[in-house]
Amino acid sequence: MMRGVGGPLLCIADLLSDLSASTDGDVQTSLPSISVGSSSSPDLKPSNLHQLFEETYNQLTESLSGTTDHSWALLTLKLCSALETADKLLQTADTNSESLLEKIDVLKGILKRGDSAVAVARGLCESRNVKEGPSV
Repeated sequence: MMRGVGGPLLCIADLLSDLSASTDGDVQTSLPSISVGSSSSPDLKPSNLHQLFEETYNQLTESLSGTTDHSWALLTLKLCSALETADKLLQTADTNSESLLEKIDVLKGILKRGDSAVAVARGLCESRNVKEGPSV
C-alpha cells in the first residue's frame, strides 16, 4: 500500500491506514480521548449518532475545503469515533436480537406444550362424554 508523503502533515490515507492498523490492537490506547462538543453525552443514543456523524462530516468537508479553520485531523478522529460507536451499537443490537430469538424459541416450546395439554384435556373430556352418553 502506498503511503502519502510530504512534510509534517498527514494524508487522510495515512490516518485511515493507521486507524485500520490500530483496530487490530487496542484502539483505546492508540487514539486520544475525543471530546465531541456540546452535543455529546456520556452514553450516545442511536438517535443522536446520526446527527453527530452528519455534523462532524459536514465540519470535516468544510475543513478539508479550506472554508473553516477546524483541525481536519481532530474532525476525522471524531468521525471515526462516531463510526466506532455505530459499530458497537450494531453489535449490541445483534447480540440483543439473538437473545430475543432464543427467548422466542423457548416461548414457542411452552406454547406447543400448552397446545398438547389442551388437546389431551379435550380428548379426555370427549372420551368421558362418550362413556357417559349424552346428557340431556
